[in-house]
Amino acid sequence: MQYNLFTQYKYKFFCLGSGSSGNCYYLGTNDYGILIDAGVGIRNVQKTLREYGVSFDKIAAVLITHDHADHIKTVGCFGDKYNIPIYATETVHEGILRNRAVQASLKQTRRAINKEETFSIHDFRITAFDVPHDSIANVGYQIQFDEQTFVLLTDVGCITDKIKEYASTANHLVIEANYDEYMLQAGKYPYYLKERIKNGTGHLSNRLSAEFIASIYNKSLYNIWLCHLSQDNNHPEIAFKTVEQALKEKGAVIGETVRLETLSRYKASGLREF
Repeated sequence: MQYNLFTQYKYKFFCLGSGSSGNCYYLGTNDYGILIDAGVGIRNVQKTLREYGVSFDKIAAVLITHDHADHIKTVGCFGDKYNIPIYATETVHEGILRNRAVQASLKQTRRAINKEETFSIHDFRITAFDVPHDSIANVGYQIQFDEQTFVLLTDVGCITDKIKEYASTANHLVIEANYDEYMLQAGKYPYYLKERIKNGTGHLSNRLSAEFIASIYNKSLYNIWLCHLSQDNNHPEIAFKTVEQALKEKGAVIGETVRLETLSRYKASGLREF
């Protein structure tokens, strides 16, 4: 099995919440870690970190993808209150300052980054890249460490050449599978909201996510996590089966050549080490 290629598990990943109720992801080692997005309550974050044996004091930074409330509402608590650097583009930082959902101010710990300019946090080499979404300067993140690459893509309006360029490098991929197309069409959402979701600057459907994952699948892709599933227009089993079928058609064997998991809106995922 390909999971055994890494004989000494040094890095840990888990999700603390994924969806419109709040987003937050952890990636780190025994010595330090980072969070991506801060849309989950600080007490829940601290509790989950303890459950996985991670000290809150080891959090070296928070990376922000964009300025929607479900990704930033607790960012001020992490930043100025606990003195954790907050990395985002300058435009996103400006959006954070304007967003009334942010629960505390963020001034002293702001760190401005530019898209496609790599920066380092301990052993992590991090590059933000453009992702289309109806927000200000939405980004995905490529994080390289040792000989491995982790890529996170959430709130993806459509697949672009830039997204394919970065996602194709991933050994470990977090990618949105927000809605089932039939469930959205038949569901209770008003017409304008349905159009916003699927118009190319909203969210990625199960089908489009599955087709894209299959198009970049290779034997070096070990872990796939499906994130930001809609509560009203999706179901974890539907998302999983849609992506599983597309991967099977490429010769992948789920659980052997690649691990596939859906991430929950309200509870922490299982711990993955690599």
